[in-house]
Amino acid sequence: MAKDKDMKPGISRRTFLKGAAAGCAACLLGSALPCLASVRKGIIPARGQETKDAIHYELVIRRQPVFVGNRLGNAITINDSFPGPLIRLKTGKDAVIRVRNELPESTSVHWHGIILPYEMDGVPGVVFPGIEPGQSFTYRFPVRQTGTYWYHSHTGLQEQLGHYGPLVCQGDEPEPQPCDREHVLLLSDWTFEEPADVLMHLKKWEGYYNYQRRTMPDLFRDIASQGFLKTLENRAMWARMRMNPTDIADVTAATYTYLVNGLTPGENHVLLFKPGERVRLRIINASAATYFDFRIPGLKMTIVQADGQDVRPVAVDEFRIAVAETYDVIVQPEKERAYALFAEAMDRSGFACASLSPSAGERARPPSRRPPPVRGMEAMGMAGMKMTREDGSVHAGKGPCGHCPVSHHDYPFGPDAAMIVTDPACMVNRPGLGLGESGRRVLTYADLRALEPCPRKEPDRILEIHLTGNMERYIWKMWAWDGTSWSSRFEDLIDFRSGERIRLVFINHTMMDHPIHLHGMWMELQNGDECLSPRKHTVNIKPSERLCVDVNADALGNWAFHCHILYHMHTGMFRVVRTC
Repeated sequence: MAKDKDMKPGISRRTFLKGAAAGCAACLLGSALPCLASVRKGIIPARGQETKDAIHYELVIRRQPVFVGNRLGNAITINDSFPGPLIRLKTGKDAVIRVRNELPESTSVHWHGIILPYEMDGVPGVVFPGIEPGQSFTYRFPVRQTGTYWYHSHTGLQEQLGHYGPLVCQGDEPEPQPCDREHVLLLSDWTFEEPADVLMHLKKWEGYYNYQRRTMPDLFRDIASQGFLKTLENRAMWARMRMNPTDIADVTAATYTYLVNGLTPGENHVLLFKPGERVRLRIINASAATYFDFRIPGLKMTIVQADGQDVRPVAVDEFRIAVAETYDVIVQPEKERAYALFAEAMDRSGFACASLSPSAGERARPPSRRPPPVRGMEAMGMAGMKMTREDGSVHAGKGPCGHCPVSHHDYPFGPDAAMIVTDPACMVNRPGLGLGESGRRVLTYADLRALEPCPRKEPDRILEIHLTGNMERYIWKMWAWDGTSWSSRFEDLIDFRSGERIRLVFINHTMMDHPIHLHGMWMELQNGDECLSPRKHTVNIKPSERLCVDVNADALGNWAFHCHILYHMHTGMFRVVRTC
């Protein structure tokens, strides 16, 4: 990715102040250069113009110095805001959004979760060439949905630099779950390194950012609890796999600062409420690589929406939000005190935090972080896992998600797969690693039910999607098996026939979670009740998991289909679906 040579991540405060003064002087002199001091932080509504048939917005993409906490970074801003401004669209009207690129490189905007014509989807190399420096592109599409979504760059690694923002679609009808007040919480991860350098470190050593490796005291504790031989066998197995049981996240707080609406835990962003109000929190995980476990100590949360789609209310204490997912929750604080909005990184290396408070000057103290989780052999499907090519039949039994068999075939993964799981398990009723052991009520995919029933229809065919990876080489792949042949290259299009219903069976052959996003079409999550299957644009696949979704091929064109961990997508876990 090309770098802006005029601004480096390590700018000193003195250099910044000099630049800010020069920028302000330029503004006073009428220069077209942006005033550096004008960069705003937090979620700021975009200024739009509404007409009878459309809502018009204009977005300007730049790279500018921005303070993240008390340290200066070099971020991509949208309309001089970090993160990008909140865009509100209305069902039944067209969205007309003109994007001007003032970066020294090409850029793009993808409208994540929005159903639209494929030409407007904003993915370079799939539907359009991108927006070149100094050029503009106008996105125009009809708005046919409601809910919480977001937008971001689909060019290179720009998303890691702050090229993202929240998006809310509103209809004329009142929300099924009314509220007195609402707030947007956009979670993200920030690094003062250039994203290309982060990827370089991962390619050289996949454990570069893992500062939570097991130590000698851990070995003695394992021997005391499991015995010497069992501990030795366990350690030898991990060594043969060239993996580490503490590899929970590729990129950690060793380089990341975790943000809420662009603000650090030290800044402790305040969102207001009045006691007794029903407050809707629109929670978006716009991070490049971080899963968050979200909770509000002292408050129960009611999940009312997942990925922009209304669901039957579920009361929980905590939920895991995968990269690119969104959840809407309603809380009703009765006490006049501040509550911590606490988003803990899945690997427990850090957290994002804000305050839900009755006054601007009152902030909540975040709870203590929990110990980092450790993967066990059972989490890796060791009962049926081999580290060489697998010949013979594979059968995955019936689970909460229904009967989704994995076919008999010879896996051609080769060195792209560090391991092969031969008996993947349905895990929609499991909360995920490190959750569910504290007595808290934790959301699982099995809890999600669509608000309105949908017609029940059997799939016309089954397509298997095998997720593979080699952590040591840092290569990630999506292999497709259509019953007759394998494919894994970006150039090998996955064909959907218009009007058919396809069951996608995901099998995760890696020790990492993968948030898989399909553009342009909904995935109906098979979690035990097909008539109330929730629709999602992003589904998380746990290690050794088998997860099934049904897709109605109702959108013509080419659609990106990929893992939403930015560094996995960038190194191979990216395919294209063609509906024709």
